[in-house]
Amino acid sequence: MKVLIAEDDNVTRRILQLGLERLGHECICASNGREAWELFLKERNVEVIISDRMMPEMDGIELCRRVRQLQSDRYIYFVFITALGERDNLLEGLEAGADDYLTKPLDQQQLKARLLTASRVTALHNRLHEQKRQLEHLNRELWYAARQDPLTKLGNRLRLREDLESLLAQMDRYGYTYCAMLCDIDNFKDYNDHYGHLAGDEVLKKVSEAILGDLRKGDRAYRYGGEEFLITLPEQTFDSARIAAERLRNRIETLSIPHEARPDTGVVTVSIGLSELRPEHDKSVEAFLREADGALYRAKSLGKNRVMANDLSAPDRKNGR
Repeated sequence: MKVLIAEDDNVTRRILQLGLERLGHECICASNGREAWELFLKERNVEVIISDRMMPEMDGIELCRRVRQLQSDRYIYFVFITALGERDNLLEGLEAGADDYLTKPLDQQQLKARLLTASRVTALHNRLHEQKRQLEHLNRELWYAARQDPLTKLGNRLRLREDLESLLAQMDRYGYTYCAMLCDIDNFKDYNDHYGHLAGDEVLKKVSEAILGDLRKGDRAYRYGGEEFLITLPEQTFDSARIAAERLRNRIETLSIPHEARPDTGVVTVSIGLSELRPEHDKSVEAFLREADGALYRAKSLGKNRVMANDLSAPDRKNGR
């Protein structure tokens, strides 16, 4: 183990160092509390500190408090050296965070026993810390898994509900404008009937990958329904959202996924409905989504493979026209 010795008495410090080295431990030494603190900050792999209680510049009590207050992944075993006549002051050291004490004159067997205990305690703390780290990592993975559609890797309805609450809060607080794109794979039931559901799942994954590849930083995508996908676009107007939607529609069409059940195009396409939510709009998130759904319905009814906005004055976009 690596041991930091903090002792202002040269003879005691040297005896302690020799005893620890004979037991196979690595030592670094300081002649006062401040020097010990600086060494501790520099030597990040110290496992044990053996410190005198009374030292110049910084006493052992303050050194112990600082070590305990410092956030660290490792547990530092702290031992005070005390004379027989100072044992009444042991409680103060333990309250400061010390684990154990050694009495002067130093005894080799006593020293060995303290280091064996230190080894076991630090090993236990390190195992507990690693288990805690693994548990936190697992909890994060479970949190994300509970909010992710397993097939498409997009957000699911739970994640959407949580994010929409955040969306409203940001709009109210910062005045953000949002647009929504509701995408639907055209004639997807016919695709499943013709090619089978496994092939349909592959189409869902490819379309999702195209959506993810088209997102800006801050955009969010969700699997809204069976073959429907919702994308929220912060700080976009209808005009910029239409450009983004048309780019996505074209990107999916140019994947050229065969769709023999659609003789007009021969490939998989999507229809997209747009809606807008601004701070001055007196409408709910539900109305915001209904408007996107209504625009999507119009895109479907007008021939599919196109972008429509819930703004009825906005021009229809199909195949880039």
